[in-house]
Amino acid sequence: MRTKLILSILAVSLSLTGCLKDVNPSDALNTGTLTGTVNGLKQALNGAYALFKDHVSFNGTTDGNNMYLRQYFQMSDFAGDDIVCGQTTTDPLYYSFSLDHTATQTNSRYFWYISYKIINDVNTVIESAEKIQNPSEDVRQLIGECYFLRAFCHFNLVRFYARPYTQNPDAPGVILRTAVSDPSQKARATVREVYASVVADAIKGAELMNQPRGVQFASKEAAWALLSRAYLYKETNDSTVYYADKVISSGRFTLETAASFPQLFANATAGKETIFCVALTAADDYGKAGSIASMLYSDGNSGWGEEFASQSLRDTMAAHMEDVRWSYIVPLKDGGGTVQKKNGIEIYYISKFSFQGGSPTLSSPIMFRLAEMYLNKAEALAKAGDAGGALDNVDMVRQNRGLQGALYNRQVPAGKTALDVVLKERRIELAFEGHRNFDVYRNKRELNRRYWGYHLPGLKESDINLAAQPAGYANMTVQPDASRVIYFIPIDEVQTNKLCEQNP
Repeated sequence: MRTKLILSILAVSLSLTGCLKDVNPSDALNTGTLTGTVNGLKQALNGAYALFKDHVSFNGTTDGNNMYLRQYFQMSDFAGDDIVCGQTTTDPLYYSFSLDHTATQTNSRYFWYISYKIINDVNTVIESAEKIQNPSEDVRQLIGECYFLRAFCHFNLVRFYARPYTQNPDAPGVILRTAVSDPSQKARATVREVYASVVADAIKGAELMNQPRGVQFASKEAAWALLSRAYLYKETNDSTVYYADKVISSGRFTLETAASFPQLFANATAGKETIFCVALTAADDYGKAGSIASMLYSDGNSGWGEEFASQSLRDTMAAHMEDVRWSYIVPLKDGGGTVQKKNGIEIYYISKFSFQGGSPTLSSPIMFRLAEMYLNKAEALAKAGDAGGALDNVDMVRQNRGLQGALYNRQVPAGKTALDVVLKERRIELAFEGHRNFDVYRNKRELNRRYWGYHLPGLKESDINLAAQPAGYANMTVQPDASRVIYFIPIDEVQTNKLCEQNP
């Protein structure tokens, strides 16, 4: 029945729009247009970086809602349990909250399109640069950055559109595009094959990059961080620890302290623990129309005021109000100090994407940072049976977040496992940064969304009783093997590439 419904939706969509617009990656950048000089290659590569933050025309239109980063955080965090939706909406972001995905939803279609456009552009730079005889370290750095970006984009695609590696590495993954000459008609690689490509590209990138250009660009440490994350998702524990340790011991980064952590995300490019971020400037401040922050924060006019920190996350953090990570959860209170509500849902804004240069709608989103490396290492050690080592790494983070008096000191709490402790810490530390639902499902755990919010189908404001948990609604729990923990392959791909298999 569901398959028939989806096919009906697709048929209607196609009949309304006529033939599909060309949504293949732009070929404006090609080996013929590159000069082969360092400056020419650098300009081309910088253009690829810009695609993470630009509003690129898609399907014949330019939409302020369409941005790689905006879709990345929508499609990850809105499908988890850290952010609650304060209303129903026709915005495509609601598909992530409701898990009622379709192959035609614009946010997913755009994310797929722009990801492959970035991949196409870096492939073009690689093929041009690798023709240079005896390349300088500057050129090798640029080639290495391209390999990192290709690995990063393929990795994010396989996370969104394919089953977790730990569930079935031989399941259909995504389409690997590693050369400009790749045919448009190409089948999906397996999850295992995609991960192998990601690992190979990241290793090659790390070997090439020896002239770091700043945290707004890829570096060997960023490639090691990606390797640590990818191996964590594969549950290759020794390699996870190995690459996390390489980042930690590089000497380039230190954990922010309890005093400095509340300023990290507003000052990402200068942050002590930032490994790689996408740098936005004042010229990139999209305001209410198309920023990430406008979804999550509002000063009364700067955002839409529809998505908030969930009751579930706040309950998880409630035992330690001295935790400085609370600084990124901002309650909207009236003059009497009462937290205000929207459609019955308490308003706790999220400010991790705000206040760069004082602007409520500007930040430079951090994609890799040092705290994650400690937590990657902690999870791998917990799975390898080293509970004490796992908790030591958790405590490294906690002692820098105002919790010196609440360290585990190698003692696993009663009734818990070391892995329970690590996953809880990951949830708190990495909240709103695009990790949570991947952490849950790759560990084959149930996602508990039993809290009030409009992810619950049919919810009316009059139903809400914040003193009790909701009952009797669908979507309150999501099993790790549920179909819609991943997204449909966008219609543009399956209609134009007959070799591309759709997700069930």
